[in-house]
Amino acid sequence: MGHFHSANVFITDIFNVIVLLVGGLFLYSGKLNFGDYSAFIVAIPVFISPIMTLIHFTEQFQNGVTGFERFIEIMDAEPEVDEENAKDLEKVDGEIEFKNVNCSYNDTTEVLKGVSFKIKKGETFALVGSSGGGKTTICHLLPRFYELSSGEILLDGQNIKNATLSSLRQNIGIVQQDVFLFNSSIKDNILYGNPTATDEEVILSAKSAGIHDYIISLENGYDTIVGERGVKLSGGQKQRIGIARVFLKNPPILILDEATSALDNVTEKIVQASLEKLCKGRTTIVVAHRLSTVKNADEIAVVENGFIVEQGNHDELMSKQGVYYRLSEGLNIDGAE
Repeated sequence: MGHFHSANVFITDIFNVIVLLVGGLFLYSGKLNFGDYSAFIVAIPVFISPIMTLIHFTEQFQNGVTGFERFIEIMDAEPEVDEENAKDLEKVDGEIEFKNVNCSYNDTTEVLKGVSFKIKKGETFALVGSSGGGKTTICHLLPRFYELSSGEILLDGQNIKNATLSSLRQNIGIVQQDVFLFNSSIKDNILYGNPTATDEEVILSAKSAGIHDYIISLENGYDTIVGERGVKLSGGQKQRIGIARVFLKNPPILILDEATSALDNVTEKIVQASLEKLCKGRTTIVVAHRLSTVKNADEIAVVENGFIVEQGNHDELMSKQGVYYRLSEGLNIDGAE
């Protein structure tokens, strides 16, 4: 459209120049009177205007059709439904077991192949490996954002397919690399973790996340509008608000998906301290590229091309001098990359 408008304006101006020059010569030579000359001058915009209107309508129509197709695609999406006879989870301890789990996208691309592991209540289980190996997919299978192709995922010995989606997800807290904040107040964004919480609970969760002092230093405090996707806040501040959400939700299971990878070293240490407090007493799955964030995990699994190729704690994996050991080369285990 940019090319078209430029060309169209150029041609319109050329018409004006031609009429002015040629008409002026005809007028000077007496072959054209002034009335006819004026009519030609006025006729150019009268002729061009409906063409421009038609073109603008065509552009708007195409944009409208595209937007409508996207709208229809969303409205036609199959809603998530519970399995038949699914029941609400009563009390979740947080013991997780993957049994020979396979997962494919669009029934063609196989992402996970025979993944099996067990996480005891209150343990921290870390997933490391190169990008695209399937770490995030493992995390998304637990709250059933994706469905399994085969295998089982057990929560406290119960297949998660036998639990209602609402009760399953209510017991899982997720802190991602890119925290989504709504164009609303800080208080509203924290309340997203538990809409029925009181003001005192919101403040307590903010203190636990280490963001309370910053919030009260703002002119409007907890009523400060953060902007679309939290544009008025830094990466570390957005991350700590996301952590405050999870503190407010208080789930027994926690998923940290690259929660500090986009932060600088100083901010990472601040956020890491909040995360350590959040993980205490919860079953935690950590996805990380920086091995410094998983060194103290109870169990570490190395995921490559959809398989778990190694599993054990940090010392055990380092002593094997396998994939985990090679990943640690070139990385500062006690610091950043």
